[in-house]
Order: sequence, then structure tokens, then C-alpha cells
Amino acid sequence: MAIYDSIGATYGGTRRPDPRIAVKIHEALGDAATVINVGAGTGSYEPPQTTLAVEPSAVMIAQRAAGSAQAVQASAEAIPLADDAADAVMALLTVHHWTDLETGIEELLRVARRRVVIFTWDPVVFRRFWLLDEYLPEAARFDDTRAVAVDRLAALLGGTRIDTVPIPHDCTDGFGAAFWRRPEAYLDPQVRAGISMLAQTGERLLRPGLARLSDDLSSGMWHERHADLLDHESLDVGYRLLAADL
Repeated sequence: MAIYDSIGATYGGTRRPDPRIAVKIHEALGDAATVINVGAGTGSYEPPQTTLAVEPSAVMIAQRAAGSAQAVQASAEAIPLADDAADAVMALLTVHHWTDLETGIEELLRVARRRVVIFTWDPVVFRRFWLLDEYLPEAARFDDTRAVAVDRLAALLGGTRIDTVPIPHDCTDGFGAAFWRRPEAYLDPQVRAGISMLAQTGERLLRPGLARLSDDLSSGMWHERHADLLDHESLDVGYRLLAADL
């Protein structure tokens, strides 16, 4: 069973694409006339020229909007397409879920004619995020088991441009660090269900840290400790966009 068959039921509501991030992703795709989205999920950030979505989870495919690109249930490690099938291939916040990273990257390179675009995070930077550093070390330890080093990805791609993607304070896409200036959001079970790192760590392990966060929000301690964040419109919490020309 694909992992998102069990944790992805709410993604259509909690993981709405952020238009500012979408601009960066679409710019990275350049003038590609055809795009394949691998690890496509519910279809967030797919440009109009997307010709096929590749997604292992039937639960995620079922949440795709009407009119979305055709989706095929398959994994990144075995994309059911011929070589050079599209101008560009994109893989967004997905490489950490693959069972065989090297094979998955080889598949992206095989089916892309001109460019591969990957949206991911730098685990070194992300590890310093206050939620993990101060409240949820259990989630941090779990993240350490699956996060992919950016330099490893770049090496597998054979050279790539790496751009920092600052996350806006009102980001509409509820991924791991999207709520860096809205800490109360992490107390919402539905929000946590839409963040694979937290959903996979499990509520039992998260409960003590979430209780501390709740107490610190009630007492004002969090806002005192992180007053500097309240003046930021966006923040680098480690998200990176890689674009490799072939």
C-alpha cells in the first residue's frame, strides 16, 4: 500500500498550492511545452502543459481536481513511459518518500528530454526550525531517517541550479514549515494530518511536545522567544528548488 493511501486523505484541503511558490516552480520549468509530474499527489503546482501525472496512491489520485492532467498509478522508480517522453519532469516534495532514490532519479532523467525540476528541503537548515528544535525532537529524528541531502540530489542529477525558496508567512500550502509564523496551526490535528513528517511520527510521540507548545502559546512564552519572526514576511526554512538541464 502506498504511504499516502493511509495519510493522504486530507491533502486536497490542507495542501493547497501557494501562488508565490507556484511562480518559482513554473519559472524553473522554463519554456517546456510538455511536463510530467512525478509523485504528483493531488496535482498541486501542475502547470497547464502537464501531460501526465505519476502517483502511487489511489487516495491521492481520487482527490485530483476535475480537468487535471491524466494520472497513472505508478511509482517514481518505474515510470511507465518511453525515454524522452516530455520536455520536463517535475518532482515536488516527493523524493523523501521514494524507496530507491537512485533509481527514481535515473527514471526522471530517462523520461525528460530537457530539464528535471525537484522541490525539496535542505535537512541541515530544516533541522533548525523552531518546531523541531524546541518542541518535536521525535519528529526531527524521524525526518532524519528520510530527508535527502541537497548535494546528494545535485550529484545524482549530474549538476543543477539550486535556488532558495523563502516561505511566505501566510503560505497556503500546509507542508512541514509552512506555519513558521502561525504556531497555533500545529495544534490542529487536521493540519498535522496533512504534514507527512508529523503524521508518520504519530500522535503518541508528538503529544508531550505539542502540550509544551500549547502552554508556551498560552503564556506568551513562544511569542517572547520568537518575537523576531513576527516582523518577517517570508523566511528561509530550508526549502530548495533544483533545476537540472539535460
